[in-house]
Amino acid sequence: MFLTLSLLRKGIPGKQWIGKHRRPRQITWQMKRNTLTHLEREAENEYWISRPYMTSEQEYGHAAERRAENWRKIKETKFVKFPEHKRITDHLSHLNITKTWSS
Repeated sequence: MFLTLSLLRKGIPGKQWIGKHRRPRQITWQMKRNTLTHLEREAENEYWISRPYMTSEQEYGHAAERRAENWRKIKETKFVKFPEHKRITDHLSHLNITKTWSS
């Protein structure tokens, strides 16, 4: 039965461009050209990535000073917004009602 259906089927069931039994797309010369340009671009990227800008000795610790400076700046900006410290005497000063003016 399945063989008969597959042999006698005259079209693609459902939507012809999506699904399991879809119609295959024709490959045009533009598609081939675009694929070639993508592959050439990828090959060039791999070429440049394979040649490092710095040696491993130069790369080791080259940005430590800059990173430390950036971290200092970040900490300073956070501490600018931080309120001043308050002592417990400041919090409880309203309870000190037994003191007189003279002492």
